Amino acid sequence: MDRRSFLKKSALLTISGSLASCATNPVTGEQDLILLSEDEETELGRSSHKQIMKAYSPYINPPLKKYIVELGEKLAEISHRNDLIYHFTLLDSPQVNAFALPGGYIYITRGMLAYLKNEAELAGVLGHELGHITAKHGVKQYSKSQVANIFGTIFGIVIGDRNLANLGRLASTAILRGYGREAELEADRVGAEYIARVGYDPDALQNVIGVLKNQEEFDKVLAEEENRDPYAYHGVFSTHPDNDKRLQEVIRAAKENINEKKLDDNEEKYLKLIEGIPFGPGEGQGSARGSSFYHSDLDFTLKFPDGWKIENLPTAVLGTTPDREVLIELTMRDLNRKISAEELMSRLYGDDLQQGREINSSEYKGYAATVEMDTTFGNAHKCRVAILYKNKKEAFQFIATTKKGSDYFKNVLTFDDTIQSLRKLKANEKALGEPKRIRLHKVKKGETFKKLSKKTAFTTHAENRLRVINNKFPSGEPSMGSFVKLVY
Repeated sequence: MDRRSFLKKSALLTISGSLASCATNPVTGEQDLILLSEDEETELGRSSHKQIMKAYSPYINPPLKKYIVELGEKLAEISHRNDLIYHFTLLDSPQVNAFALPGGYIYITRGMLAYLKNEAELAGVLGHELGHITAKHGVKQYSKSQVANIFGTIFGIVIGDRNLANLGRLASTAILRGYGREAELEADRVGAEYIARVGYDPDALQNVIGVLKNQEEFDKVLAEEENRDPYAYHGVFSTHPDNDKRLQEVIRAAKENINEKKLDDNEEKYLKLIEGIPFGPGEGQGSARGSSFYHSDLDFTLKFPDGWKIENLPTAVLGTTPDREVLIELTMRDLNRKISAEELMSRLYGDDLQQGREINSSEYKGYAATVEMDTTFGNAHKCRVAILYKNKKEAFQFIATTKKGSDYFKNVLTFDDTIQSLRKLKANEKALGEPKRIRLHKVKKGETFKKLSKKTAFTTHAENRLRVINNKFPSGEPSMGSFVKLVY
């Protein structure tokens, strides 16, 4: 037998052994196809965690982190896999998300915290994510994908690299799509059981799903206005939880095992802990206020046309018309040569710079011109490009365009006016570049969300945005004496 034949036979024998590997599910007691030992599972989780932390940063708030870890560990102690050491990470992300990876790694974003009302709801989220780990949803997902890969590349498999083969796919699945409809329902069942066993009302989990579903429904309205696809939290059902009979059965079953020593939902304690956390972009990322954008760390402000939507992205500021057919993008770029802005633009975009003009504001000098470049709207698309030198090492770069080529020239003046509005912050504007934050407000007699919305930093749909983050969407009103979350 030659060496190649021997390797093929060895691979097939290894695959056959792997396919026969079944293990008892700690939650269901049934036999599941599992291709990883527990040691391999924890190693997969550790490797995945490193990838996650390259994409996200932890949110630094010691009291809040301690609170989440202690609550999570209380639930983990009564879980089906209390022999694992669980790692709870609070991520500095405005995304409304929570997810779990094999081996005991659980993540929740500060964006998710903003939508929760009390400790019991936070326990519901953590219990749900614990359910994914104890029921081995990530490991089963990995095992299924491994089987598919085995049969797809049966003779090219490298046995020693299997933990790396689907690492990115596993992590992205957990973050974006969850583990599938049935797994999500099972995680809800397990999570409801866990929070009931420690003494919380399992209705809290249904409340969480409700507020997330309301957020999804509200975003559908925004998406239609903004000509984009709506966002959706990966664990939300297709129907509202008030109408989901299977979920309601899960909650009822959990209530039968609720701890005799019931725990308070600790609403006021929870709300005071999240007061002050950023809502939307975080520290050092700037802030949109009305039609202007302010950035304290980079010391600049920019005025977009009235009525435009401002998106504060990780590496850019994007201003668009409501229908997203006209846009202006601002980014920062490093400078590498001691040349003029006009010469730099010629090097970047060629010598055919049309409608070129120097920009000589009192604070920044640069050059603007019309060029043709490939964009998401098409190839050789007309764009207004400008480079303004911030200092000797950095420059502001603008790219502005229209979806329809026929609309471009009638927007050039708008583009130039926006570019020239760039200036340094005045002393009394520094605070405007700080993040919007969650603030608590005790409701007074006669106050409605419409009245309270005037106290917020929201510029559009302020009333309904308040309803969503306070779980009163679509038409609820605050009750006198209660605490509500405002944003400013």
